[in-house]
Amino acid sequence: MVPTLRAVSRGQGNNAAVRSGEVAAEGFTLEFEEVPVLVHAFRRMVRELAYDVCEMAFTTYLCAREHGVPITALPVFLVRGFHHGAIVRAATSAVRHPKELEGRRVGVNRGYTVTTGVWARAVLAREYGVDLDRITWVPSGDEHVEAYRPPANVAPLDPGRSMTEALLDGDLDAVVGVEATTPDLVPLIPDPVEAGHAALRSRGLYPINHLVVVRDDLLAAHPTLAGALTRAFTESKDAYVRRLAAEGPADPTDEMYARVMREVGGDPLPYGVAANRGMIEELVDNARRQRILTRRPALDSLFAVAA
Repeated sequence: MVPTLRAVSRGQGNNAAVRSGEVAAEGFTLEFEEVPVLVHAFRRMVRELAYDVCEMAFTTYLCAREHGVPITALPVFLVRGFHHGAIVRAATSAVRHPKELEGRRVGVNRGYTVTTGVWARAVLAREYGVDLDRITWVPSGDEHVEAYRPPANVAPLDPGRSMTEALLDGDLDAVVGVEATTPDLVPLIPDPVEAGHAALRSRGLYPINHLVVVRDDLLAAHPTLAGALTRAFTESKDAYVRRLAAEGPADPTDEMYARVMREVGGDPLPYGVAANRGMIEELVDNARRQRILTRRPALDSLFAVAA
């Protein structure tokens, strides 16, 4: 009897074929559940092991592993992006340069450990010399991993207030993870799209946001599962990359990956540990510097071995 696995992954170009069943995980059946707010699935997975296979934010996974949640990742990196534009300020704010955030309060949409927050803070520190410890970070929600305790310079937003309200009334000086969709909000870093691509060209910065995790008990019970899933997700992604090269982009996400493909001269969504070791190491190092992790895990131990 073929095992049926409950799976969650957002619909997007690179996993479309595996979600539709056009590409199968050999020896297994994947039944994808629709979760309208994907971060709710992350939370349920690390707190309840609610699914068998689940897309997850990378830093949520790192934090969960450190706190003993029995899940292991596949080197399947579903979502990547640039985070220079993730930091916004009020258009009327006196803050004009990232260094001016020191001594101030900066909001973080959802929790302190969200992956976009980690990458955005890393940009502030590395490219603009910001001392992250001199900022009070103000998350709008709690953390997915219940056992995690944030550092002393993290203080939650008052209940009942939104990040945007707090930013516009001056309680916050910037916010990470809120889109600048109105004239009242503007990116702190000018021309953030070009700044992100410049970082890619100059130092290879191409952040990973999401990967895929599997329950450890299933990996132990089915030695071929990691390999079957990795091959299926990879085949689905390769089909997407071929379509992108042949037909061009169909939406803004496609446009970003198409531009990366031109700039790097190859696959804009490489899977596997070897091709991504630099970004994995950088994310782990940033998570340690930002006191999300207390120790540096062995990188290869983070990923299931594909049989």
